[in-house]
Amino acid sequence: MVEKFDLIVIGAGSGLDIVSAASSKGLKVALIEKGPMGGTCLNRGCIPSKMIIHSADLMQEIKRAHLFGLKVGKVKIDFAKITDRANNAVDKDAQEIEESIRKSKNITLFKGTGKFIGPKTLDIGGKQLTSDKIVIGAGTRPSIPPIEGLDTVPYMTSDEALRLRKLPKHLIIVGGGYIACELAHFFGSMGSSITILQRNVRLLPDEDEEVSLKFTELFSKQYDVKLGFTVKKVEKIKNKIIVRSDREKVEGTDLLIATGRIPNSDILDVSKTNVLTNKAGFVETNDYLQTNVPGIYAFGDIAGKYLFKHSANLEAEYVTYNMFNENNLKKVDYTGMPHAVFSYPQVAGVGATEQELKEKKIDYLVGKYKYIDSGMGLAIEDQDGFVKFLTDYQGKILGCHIMGHEASTLIHEVLVSIKAGKGHVNDIIDTIHIHPALSEVVQRGAGSV
Repeated sequence: MVEKFDLIVIGAGSGLDIVSAASSKGLKVALIEKGPMGGTCLNRGCIPSKMIIHSADLMQEIKRAHLFGLKVGKVKIDFAKITDRANNAVDKDAQEIEESIRKSKNITLFKGTGKFIGPKTLDIGGKQLTSDKIVIGAGTRPSIPPIEGLDTVPYMTSDEALRLRKLPKHLIIVGGGYIACELAHFFGSMGSSITILQRNVRLLPDEDEEVSLKFTELFSKQYDVKLGFTVKKVEKIKNKIIVRSDREKVEGTDLLIATGRIPNSDILDVSKTNVLTNKAGFVETNDYLQTNVPGIYAFGDIAGKYLFKHSANLEAEYVTYNMFNENNLKKVDYTGMPHAVFSYPQVAGVGATEQELKEKKIDYLVGKYKYIDSGMGLAIEDQDGFVKFLTDYQGKILGCHIMGHEASTLIHEVLVSIKAGKGHVNDIIDTIHIHPALSEVVQRGAGSV
């Protein structure tokens, strides 16, 4: 027997917002989720990673204490307490969310892996569900590259790394994107020896090239960074994990694979409901987050437009609206979509990079300002941080990129200008800034255009 619902939502991350809105309207909603409530962000991503990374940030400040006339003795690290603090908090939140959902009279929670078995019909643990309206928000999972020997060697992804209770002695990280760099910062700051194997010529290759190059330079001073390293084979000999390229080998005690993420559309078998995906497996959607099948929407990581929690939250709002207003649809407005890397140093950005403008042959101006040339930058001794603006010849902001202390916070006044202001450097220049707050570097960066 197939049970009929008014709405089926697959994924309990930002999909919870859609479930809440639909149930408040009195709709009979089915929620499918195999893991704890809250999705990747709460359980395996943003929240636990930033909680443990805060400990790493503090360690970095302790290491710099001598710059400010402070002598600090040897710091004792309770590694298990650091990860337990994060995971106990998120586990509690996830459990409380689940208890709340189970108390709702309009929501039925199905715990397990759902699979499409026909048009708008899913099977989950032998139970079959159907609905005219379905929202796919099942996210992504770590991508595991086809490396010879990897299936015979113990390794972890970010999922397991966040729940370790014992500090790795020598961690080899395959990958050089934001996940690799954030976790290198955490484990390295805690005392692990770190070797990063990056096949690209620089770390964070999707960032503005100037930022990426400077970040790679600084990170290479802290850790063993091997660029242009294509992993060919891994093996374990006694207690050592050995990773080989065509030219050299690296030995360590633990292995972390951080080579990106892939969508869960294959696990859902979305082709059975005739939903189209692109070559990378991301569900194809239009400007309204509709798939090619009427009544089926997709959003968040599995739709592949942006792989951020804040973009998924934004898209959830549009899915909710469009689902109930199909005669008055609204296109998703991604204006000013930012990102940040919570490493050391932090990196944040919005808009075009300089290399993108060059590729598109768009004329632009560059404005830059160093942290150390501001009052607070001098106070905190940030010698390497800088703000970089890219504008057209009239001062309209095309992109902004920041590397340094609190970059993830400083970027926000640029976001307000782009989203709610005129998107012009004068929005920032003409705003009175507290002296000598660190935000002056943003104002002066805008002024330097």
